[in-house]
Amino acid sequence: KLDSENFNVVGNYPDNISFGQSKLVKMLPTSSSRHRQPPGIRQSSFFTQYLRRIVKWRQMDIEYTFWQMLHLCTSPKVVYQHTKYHKQTKNQWARDDPAFVVICSLLLAVAASAYCAAYGHSIAHACFTIISVVCFHFLLIGFLLATLCWALANHYLLEETAGHSHAVEQRVEWLYAFDIHCNSYFPLFVSLYVMHYFLSPLLVGHGIIPTIFSNLLFMVALSYYHYLNFLGYDVLPFLDKTTFFLTPIVIIILVFPFSVLVGFNPSRFALSFYFS
Repeated sequence: KLDSENFNVVGNYPDNISFGQSKLVKMLPTSSSRHRQPPGIRQSSFFTQYLRRIVKWRQMDIEYTFWQMLHLCTSPKVVYQHTKYHKQTKNQWARDDPAFVVICSLLLAVAASAYCAAYGHSIAHACFTIISVVCFHFLLIGFLLATLCWALANHYLLEETAGHSHAVEQRVEWLYAFDIHCNSYFPLFVSLYVMHYFLSPLLVGHGIIPTIFSNLLFMVALSYYHYLNFLGYDVLPFLDKTTFFLTPIVIIILVFPFSVLVGFNPSRFALSFYFS
């Protein structure tokens, strides 16, 4: 009971309940700052754990990875719908499983080996080609593109939070930007490595027809890459004007007729660059 005049506690209560100042402080929710790590340390710890899982094959979800790869080629919006669920359950947009990167790297190595078997001339050159395709084409260029898109999104595409002073500012995770690159790269791999391998005897021929089809294949593959890149950033609710990532598609379409008119054959150029 409470005495309204003096606001003192009166009455009989169990002995284990105390309204003293020290006991009251203990009853209040304690701050978790002592156990909460700064964002930089949390991200570093997560990235270290992510790298460690690369060599632990049994911890990777291989079935889900192949499911993602299939739907990235057929219905990519479903994949990014699952990305929203991942954010709700894991409180992060990026994957915590490196299986996609590992499997994509292995598939690239197999595809590069097939090209070397068909067009290569030495084992040393084949090893160099495989390493350059995986490390340079996929990982290094992916690292640079992910970093560029990550910086653009965080500096220029974040939604204004005016009028919401208590709103928590959200930013694009770098590892999620790299995930977007990996997602976008797989259909490009299917088009420009797998399909192109079987069509290459026709595409490297002389004449206007091989040139048109080669340019068309590259145009569709690169445009689809940037479309998936757009979907990856468009799913983030705190980004604005994500249609900016569709700009390269317009440029690619405009370049296509000029490339055909000048007789540039990207298939012949790519194969001659690696296999002379």
